[in-house]
Amino acid sequence: MAVAPLRLCYLFPNHTNLNFSLFKPNVLSLTSFSLSSSSSSSSLSQKQYLPLHSCRCSSIAPVSTATYEFSDGSAEVELRLKLGGLDIRSSRDISVDTNDTSLAIRVLRPGAPITLIETNPLFDRIKSSETIWYIDDDELVVNCKKQDPDLKWPDIMESWESLAAGSSQLLQGTSIYLVGDSAEINQKVAQELATGLGYTPLSTKELLETYTKQTVDSWLLAEGSDSVAEAESAVLESISSHARAVVATLGGQHGASGRTNKWQHLYAGFTVWLSQTEALDEDSAKEETHKSVKDGTISYTNADVVVKLQGWDPAYAKSVAQACLSALKQLILSDKKLPGKKSLYIRLGCRGDWPNVKPPGWDPSSEGNTTLGTR
Repeated sequence: MAVAPLRLCYLFPNHTNLNFSLFKPNVLSLTSFSLSSSSSSSSLSQKQYLPLHSCRCSSIAPVSTATYEFSDGSAEVELRLKLGGLDIRSSRDISVDTNDTSLAIRVLRPGAPITLIETNPLFDRIKSSETIWYIDDDELVVNCKKQDPDLKWPDIMESWESLAAGSSQLLQGTSIYLVGDSAEINQKVAQELATGLGYTPLSTKELLETYTKQTVDSWLLAEGSDSVAEAESAVLESISSHARAVVATLGGQHGASGRTNKWQHLYAGFTVWLSQTEALDEDSAKEETHKSVKDGTISYTNADVVVKLQGWDPAYAKSVAQACLSALKQLILSDKKLPGKKSLYIRLGCRGDWPNVKPPGWDPSSEGNTTLGTR
């Protein structure tokens, strides 16, 4: 039986204040993860609700789904939920609960309420104290004030569809690089990300094997890991100016990303570390990552974000890709200048001076090569 990966998203914007969140996939039944303390595998516990259909919704005009309409009016978002057939006689039959990141709508009934929608997280944060709702004929209308009026919401909830549709405004064409010990995981997740974003999928493994007419494994046996890492570094340099690409890198120490002094061109895009873990809970995974950052012995901690995976099965590649987009969204919203800064870094020649980009004319050799590719 396939083991669901535990998706744990961290942000590494400055390595001094790690933000942590446990990623829970939004599916139609709003499935939530629960971890068994006596087993290393994850189990799924489900709460059944009326089916909701997440959609790619326009930020200009409402777009109907089978259950609700959603629209983004810049400063606020509006949700219209169909109430037909529920025998609702007044607003006292409805409960609307919100906080900054979640929304729950229920029909109050003797015994047990009926949940119409419960989404956590919302696509972004709202000003929950300013939420207004009312009944309009057979529809419940909920208006939420956005904390960030500049961010366009494709849908009310954060899901694979809404993240894929909404990431273009955040990434601004910046490429994504996937690093980690498994080339297979990097490649599978890169393909899902590229499909969802409309980006070009690239694999340094495939590029190297196509160019040399030999497998990476045979190359390692013949010439050693240093030769392979050097060649991948050259490939990364050649594609560093490419926009709208998702690049899967080689895994392990024989790849460029496994070596701190080979990150010069990886900084051209947003880097995601896909890290496999045996941690059984959130706190353990968090402690594990903090230790890696503190020790400074793993080059992957140079990445912008890390997604923790407990177990792996290719069937979960899209869920991992969703976790990547969720973490990148949080990162970019914490500093909206990052895409422009990445673009500047490329234009100045990917000199290794990330994240403190030096002025034009700066000579990397003047500060010693030991400073390149490290934070």
